[in-house]
Parts: sequence; C-alpha cells; structure tokens
Amino acid sequence: MALSRNDSCWCGSGKKYKKCHMEQDLYLEDFKRKGILVPERKLIKTEAQIEGIRRSCQLTKSILNLVEERIEAGISTAEIDRWVNDALAAAGAYPATLNYQGFPASVCTSINEVICHGIPSARKLKEGDIVNVDITSILDGYYGDASRMFMIGEVSAEAKKLVQVARECLYLGIEQVKPFNRIGDIAFAIEQHANKHGFSVVRDFGGHGVGLEFHEDPFVQHYGPQDSGMLLVPNMVFTVEPMVNVGTYRCRKLDDGWTTITADNSLSAQWEHTVRVSENGVEVMTE
Repeated sequence: MALSRNDSCWCGSGKKYKKCHMEQDLYLEDFKRKGILVPERKLIKTEAQIEGIRRSCQLTKSILNLVEERIEAGISTAEIDRWVNDALAAAGAYPATLNYQGFPASVCTSINEVICHGIPSARKLKEGDIVNVDITSILDGYYGDASRMFMIGEVSAEAKKLVQVARECLYLGIEQVKPFNRIGDIAFAIEQHANKHGFSVVRDFGGHGVGLEFHEDPFVQHYGPQDSGMLLVPNMVFTVEPMVNVGTYRCRKLDDGWTTITADNSLSAQWEHTVRVSENGVEVMTE
C-alpha cells in the first residue's frame, strides 16, 4: 500500500514519510524505470538495527585482534576455534558458523590452498603457512562478519605478495561502496587489481548482505563489469570479501562438504569486512 506524504515512514524512524525516505524512494523509481535492480526495503537497515550490527561487528574485530596476538607456528586450528568460542561466550555472544547447516566449528580456518570454509582440526600451523581466520559473531541477535589473513613466520615472496594484493583488493572494493554506485563497481575494482598482479578472483563465492541474518541479499560478486548489479542505497549492510588465487579461479569442495580448495592447489588469500553504505560514502563496521 502506497504511503502518503504525512504517513509515518516505512523505516520505523517515527518521522513523516515526506521528511524521511520519500525523496529517496522517488529517486529509486527512476532507476527501476531504467531497468536497474534496486534493493527491497527490508535490505535497508534502521538506525536501531545498525547500532546492534555495529556492536556485533566490533566484537568480531576484537576477537580477531585476540587471534592476531596469539597465532604462531605450533598452534592448531582447533586451538583457534577454542579461543574464538570462549571469547564469544565471555561476551554473551554466539558463533554464527557453529551448527550452521551442519558446520561443526565456531570459526573457519583456511590454510594455504584452502579458499574458504576450512574446518578447525588438530593440524598445527607451521612456518611459511598463510591462514585466513573468518569469524561471525551473533550478539543480541545481530551479526558481524569479518576475516583476516595471517602469515606464519617467514613466508614465500609469492605468498606475501598474494596476501598483500588480496588486502588491496578488499579496500579498493570498499572505496566503491557509496550511495548509488552498484555492486558491479565493487567487483570491477577488485578483479582489475587482482588481474593486474597476475592473480585470479574466485567466482563461486562472494560477499553477502548481513546483520539480521547470517546471509542476506544481495550477493556481492567480486568479478565482472562496472555499472552492473544492484544499486547501493544508504543503510544497506553487506560484506566485501574477495578471495584471490595465485592460479585459476576455479575451486573444488572436499569430501567433508565444506572445505573448498583451489582446483590447481595454488595458494589463496581472503580479507573481509562488513560495511554500511552511509549517506555520503561507507562505514567499515568491522574496522
């Protein structure tokens, strides 16, 4: 049902529609008429929701900081899982991954050729490994998702370059997060930078809406052309999380149903932040 100018805005702000989202909604109608995909209203978070997501994101950041302080050669990925689970419990929070569609752990730990969804185990990190630690906190019902790469001791020049370029891809993608840009602008910036350095970007996985659920719309791909995909609108919240490979972008899933590795066993690296489209740019919520 259409709102009149003096009705309360659909976003729950308590303001009249004409003083809140009416002008933006009219603007979005112009994009729709041009055939551009615009977000449904449910993807635009309220101020109260944003504050809850922000708290969860900051908890995720603090636990990644804890991992950074402790991680070293000789530590098993199962130990990392315990650190994360204990820190979340101490904060009154819960790991989103635990029992998610059967995933058996509180964190994903992806080593070397593992692209994503590595399951913690008794395997110990060794000198020269690179490992991604991916944490999603649920705090008071809100989700905060981020991951970081860690280099264990001295790593090869190739591994060091990959980790650095993947991080650069993340931030070049985030630079494209601003009102009325499109998801394709994020994807193009990421893929061009990876390709410039001779690397490839994984296509089977990408970022996603997050905040009220673990995985929401939109899917945020990290490859493809500019000026494509969904329009970005203030108070959308999603992840940017490019997965960059030394070799082919293709991947394969192991028999455990989760661990996904590069098809050619080359190294892979990933960094991730949860971001909010702000009124004039971007808020990196897990930074």
